[in-house]
Amino acid sequence: MGLTLSEKILSAHLVEGEMIKGTEIGLRIDQTLTQDATGTMAYLEFEAMGVPRVRTERSVAYIDHNTLQNGFMNMDDHRFIASVAKKHGIYFSRPGNGICHQVHLERFGVPGKTLIGSDSHTPTGGGIGMLAMGAGGMDVAVAMGGGTYYITCPKIVKAELTGKLQPWVSAKDVILEMLRRLSVKGGVGKIIEYTGDGVKTLSVPERATITNMGTELGATTSIFPSDEITYEFLKAQGREDAYTPLSADEDAVYDEIIKIDFSKLVPMAACPHSPDAVKTVEEIGRMKIDQVCIGSCTNSSLMDMLKVAHILKGKTVHPDVSLSIAPGSKQVLTMLAENGALADILAAGARVLESACGPCIGMGQSPNSGGISLRTFNRNFEGRSGTKDGQVYLVSPELAAVSAINGVLTDPRELGQMPKFEMPEKFLINDNMIVEPAKESEMDGIEVLRGPNIKPFPISEPMQKDIAAGVSLKVGDNITTDHIMPAGAKILPLRSNIPEISKYCFAVCDESFHDRALEMGSSIIIGGSNYGQGSSREHAALAPLYLGVKAVITKSFARIHMANLINAGILPMTFANEGDYDKIEADDDLKIENIRDQIANGDKVVVKNITKNFEFECNISFSNRQKDMLYAGGLLNYTKNTNK
Repeated sequence: MGLTLSEKILSAHLVEGEMIKGTEIGLRIDQTLTQDATGTMAYLEFEAMGVPRVRTERSVAYIDHNTLQNGFMNMDDHRFIASVAKKHGIYFSRPGNGICHQVHLERFGVPGKTLIGSDSHTPTGGGIGMLAMGAGGMDVAVAMGGGTYYITCPKIVKAELTGKLQPWVSAKDVILEMLRRLSVKGGVGKIIEYTGDGVKTLSVPERATITNMGTELGATTSIFPSDEITYEFLKAQGREDAYTPLSADEDAVYDEIIKIDFSKLVPMAACPHSPDAVKTVEEIGRMKIDQVCIGSCTNSSLMDMLKVAHILKGKTVHPDVSLSIAPGSKQVLTMLAENGALADILAAGARVLESACGPCIGMGQSPNSGGISLRTFNRNFEGRSGTKDGQVYLVSPELAAVSAINGVLTDPRELGQMPKFEMPEKFLINDNMIVEPAKESEMDGIEVLRGPNIKPFPISEPMQKDIAAGVSLKVGDNITTDHIMPAGAKILPLRSNIPEISKYCFAVCDESFHDRALEMGSSIIIGGSNYGQGSSREHAALAPLYLGVKAVITKSFARIHMANLINAGILPMTFANEGDYDKIEADDDLKIENIRDQIANGDKVVVKNITKNFEFECNISFSNRQKDMLYAGGLLNYTKNTNK
């Protein structure tokens, strides 16, 4: 029996466990990446481990999230990350060089290698055949120190692509179709592996769009084969030596098969407020729009920008529409400037932003009150845009550009014949915004620069015998990390200051949560299904840790957030009987007795509701390593204990 592509890479990097689906396996990690919204904490954790220099093949620190330098905090964090990177063997991508996933694809990604990043859209690297996964900052810190990265051995889904996309139907429509079929929970515990004749019709940037938004499926990662198209992309980047041909065996066996006929796809949009609320443009109709934002790590490649420039050339943005465009990297922006496409974009009335995450992470360009915003981004969670009642639709660059001209949602197929857009034979290569680390012999002379906003990592304690705590918050299904720990220009600068950022914890759901949790001292959170979907931000676990949250009981968890809770020493459990969720209310007092023994002895934990005088069971599924981590009070304590 042959192997899937994913199984080949997993097997080649397996250092602990066996390839048995549903069990924990440990992987050797070749590359890591961080960005500045999560990187400061990751490097504080790396320093706490006492490892002098990274032990990966390549680790890169990117500045792309907190680029709005409003006050000293972001700039201080950037200086801290730059100095840590120089001292400890990490490459540093300076502000303005571009979005981490776009730049990593261009300059560092290698087919067949493993990559984890402290950003949930790290699976973008699957567009060139990497096994690339989002992870919490602490997991990335451990990997940088040469430690093993653990995941649940995933099921492998074969997404068989056939046919060819119609003119003006795009890769964005492919992943929207996947979300329409599978939902934001459909990929949990799975790797989506793309195969079929349709793969050959997609460029690397188009493949990367699809793997990027595989994160919205809840998937462990997504991956394309590494083939002649991958080779041409790497060759054009001057990196053909990085190429390795990789594909699944012909007789590979998959756990699930999904078939998509490209020829039947039409332009679509994800409606507010979820990436899986997908409708065709025809179903939505020609609604009036207020704003268009083109960019993000999903759709900011040179290919995307050239299509947008072609549509805008000789036209003017509708007077009722604000159009902003953010090329994904300095390479993309410079090439647009040199070939004249940037002039076409500017002449049409677009506002060109720096090569950064920008509006996607709530850094500016918030829509007007109740405004309808078309965005080529990957998430449209409520309030993420910075406007609480903003109505955000996720669309392709082609659809976004033509709609910006017309002032209403417009099917791009109305443009008629589509010219052929081809990848360049050679990209403009200028890595002057990437700073190499100091040589090992020079490390001791490098000073790490710390600003006053950088506070110590929150202290966690070993698990006590019993947990007796009240319910500080009860929330519903599909609670995202944006609900738990919001982003945006006001909050992101506080990422290295857990006491300060915790003031905004769950503010989207309940503005009084912070004060109530602090007053309670210890508490438990109750949640619905798919709790913690979205970003990899470990702050969504660290802020609750700081506020005294001891356990989270839900119907189900998103993968990365559950791992982050365990890393922080917070006990995650799921209801054995989902009906018990309805019986619990905020302020109920709960008690879990002999918690260590219960975790050690089985897959169930009994919880007593003291207020309502009943007991209910919760499911747990921890490896022996995860149990030891919880006993120790989290990954940092566990690592220190095992390294003694």
